[in-house]
Amino acid sequence: MPRAKRGFKARRRRNRVLRHAQGFYSSRRRQFGDAIEQVHNAWADAYAHRRRRKRDFRRLWITRISAAAKINGVSYSKLVNALKRAGVQLDRKILADLAVSDAGAFGQIVQGVK
Repeated sequence: MPRAKRGFKARRRRNRVLRHAQGFYSSRRRQFGDAIEQVHNAWADAYAHRRRRKRDFRRLWITRISAAAKINGVSYSKLVNALKRAGVQLDRKILADLAVSDAGAFGQIVQGVK
């Protein structure tokens, strides 16, 4: 029975993994066994960090809104509660952008809901 070395399909699979491992350090980019382990870890981290990024941005927005609210003499929680009661439909991303780029408009919003 002739020896089968898998050939094209196996090479294509190995090359696909090694392409994803470009830029990795040392044998993690050159040797298939090390590369596949590192690529799978990288994919797992990328999946988790796509979700983590959303949390990180929300924390950043809350921090910015809180700092701007304190300048206007109100705490973050009281501001958010007042916005909700007044029916203002601005999300945290927009409020944080206003707090950074247009402090006057943010101040007017705070005064409007007080």
